Amino acid sequence: MKGILNRLANNEQANSLADRLRKRRFALFRSLITDLPRPLKIIDVGGTENYWEKMGFLTEKDVSISLVNLSARKVKHKNLQSYAGDARNLRQFDDQSFHIAFSNSVIEHVGNFHDQQSMVREMRRVAPRIYLQTPNRYFPLEPHFLFPFFQFLPLRARVWLLMNFQLGWYPRFTDTREAIKTAKSIRLLSHNELRILFPMARIYREKFLGFTKSFVVVEGF
Repeated sequence: MKGILNRLANNEQANSLADRLRKRRFALFRSLITDLPRPLKIIDVGGTENYWEKMGFLTEKDVSISLVNLSARKVKHKNLQSYAGDARNLRQFDDQSFHIAFSNSVIEHVGNFHDQQSMVREMRRVAPRIYLQTPNRYFPLEPHFLFPFFQFLPLRARVWLLMNFQLGWYPRFTDTREAIKTAKSIRLLSHNELRILFPMARIYREKFLGFTKSFVVVEGF
C-alpha cells in the first residue's frame, strides 16, 4: 500500500492517471447526452477551455458551453463563453436557462457544507440536469496535495507540511496565513454527504485499486 501511494504521489504519474480517469468518466457524460435534443446549452461551473479541448468536445455541433469562474477568461472557441461568477450564487443566469449544469472537481473548493449546498441549489436552479464529479473524502491519497490521509490531519499539521514541503500541485509556502488559507480551502465530500445534497440522483463510484477514488453525480437525465 505504501509503495502504491508513493508512486501515485509523483506529479507526472498523478497527471497521467487523472487524464485517464477524466476521459473514462467523460464517456459516461457523452452517453447521457446522446439522445438529448439539440441545440444543447451547458453551464460548466468552475470549468476551463483546456478541459473541453482535452475531452475532444469542442467540435460538437449545436452545443454551447458557458464557463463560470471567479474571473472571466479569454476563450478561442466560438461555442464557448466565459463569465465571472460565484458557484454559490449564479444570479446572472435565469432559472432553467441551460439544459445541463456540469462541474468537475469544483464543489470541494467552494467552502463549507453550507456553501456546497448553495452551489448545488444554484446548479439545480439554472438547469434540469446535473453532472458533477468530486473526489472521495475517504480515498487514502488526498488528490490536491498528493499526501496520504492529508485531509484527516489537524490543521496545525497540514500547515506545517505545507510550509516545509512542496505538496502536490502547490509550492512550499513561506507565508503562514497563506498556508492556513490553502489548508482550509478544500473540503472533500463523503458518499453520505453527497446523498444529502443529491437525494434523488444516481451516484457512481469511480474505483482505483479497489478504493473509491471519486464520485460522479447524475441527476435529471
